[in-house]
Amino acid sequence: MKILPDMYEIVSGMAKTNQIYGVPLIEVMPDIMSPAGQLTKRLIDISISGITLILLSPLLLLVSILIKMTSKGPVFYKQERVGKKSEIFTIYKFRSMVIYSEEYGPEWSGENDPRITKFGKLIRKLYIDEIPQMYNVLKNEMSLIGPRPERPFFVEQLKKEIPYYYKRLSIKPGITGWAQIKHKYDTSVDDVKSKLQFDFYYIENMSLKLDFKIMINTIIVIILMKGH
Repeated sequence: MKILPDMYEIVSGMAKTNQIYGVPLIEVMPDIMSPAGQLTKRLIDISISGITLILLSPLLLLVSILIKMTSKGPVFYKQERVGKKSEIFTIYKFRSMVIYSEEYGPEWSGENDPRITKFGKLIRKLYIDEIPQMYNVLKNEMSLIGPRPERPFFVEQLKKEIPYYYKRLSIKPGITGWAQIKHKYDTSVDDVKSKLQFDFYYIENMSLKLDFKIMINTIIVIILMKGH
């Protein structure tokens, strides 16, 4: 079944369109990615995450030591996030903020957040703080590429404020994604709404080719130290 989308859905990338005699049409409940594509994506996730953790183990050990030396608190930061089909999982990151950074409740984190430690700013710029999430990828809780997983507190808030937010939970979250290379840090609900358009675009156009493009752009962002 195909239906005619409105101009907003076409421009925002919320709908994947095909054309018949120049008329844009969208498919109702199309497959996001073929079974073969999903299997290949999973094999790539396992291979890259496993090799990265092995090859970078000396660097990860050094980062762990420097985190302990430069600020009080644990090396790793663990937090509940919402994954595919609203399943809750624990995400792992190198701690880049002071301990008790959210003692008064969940807060948005910005690029110049005063809670970020000096060493934390460096590992954020280089995406090093995200490397422990390779473990989440091996556990099949995340993928290398996909929408960033959000906290349950904010997901419930965003579901009420943003129509179709649930669509973002139709695929596994990722370490990096189309929104991360196209937009800045989330500092408000408005930022999340802007990033959501990029997430919808990725979901509707999900492919191995797009994943490869995002990987290349992520590497460029890391080299230029413009981590989001």
